[in-house]
Amino acid sequence: MVTRAFATEDGILSTPSIITSGTRTSKDINLSFNKKTNGDVFKKEDAAAVKQAVKNLLMTNKFEKPFSHDFGADLSGLLFELNDDLIEDDVNEEIAMAIKNWEPRARLINVQSVIQPDLNNIFCRIEFQVISTGSIEVIETSVARLR
Repeated sequence: MVTRAFATEDGILSTPSIITSGTRTSKDINLSFNKKTNGDVFKKEDAAAVKQAVKNLLMTNKFEKPFSHDFGADLSGLLFELNDDLIEDDVNEEIAMAIKNWEPRARLINVQSVIQPDLNNIFCRIEFQVISTGSIEVIETSVARLR
């Protein structure tokens, strides 16, 4: 809800303020790029759109997005860190900071990561709340070395 007051120059400050409110729906293009029969692409809405955006954020490395060098969670960069007890905390912190900084439609609830150094794999489970709908979503993903 947004409250707006008129300026003093208007001379009508004795009237009540204007109060506006509205709901926003999240809409994104479905990244599968499948076509509808009319030639348009499918869209994702609300929780599905936010879930897709969070997963895209996790899979993006820093310096991959032009003009936004800090965008992404840089998980594949953490695959090659030395394995110690603190690396899982570093992964959790990177994920939390990426969602906090780049996805305002989600409120992070929990992050869990499991490092498998012998397999060059990071398994992540991210639980977040979609702010517009209040629904709780879970993303489970893993990042592995290709070769």
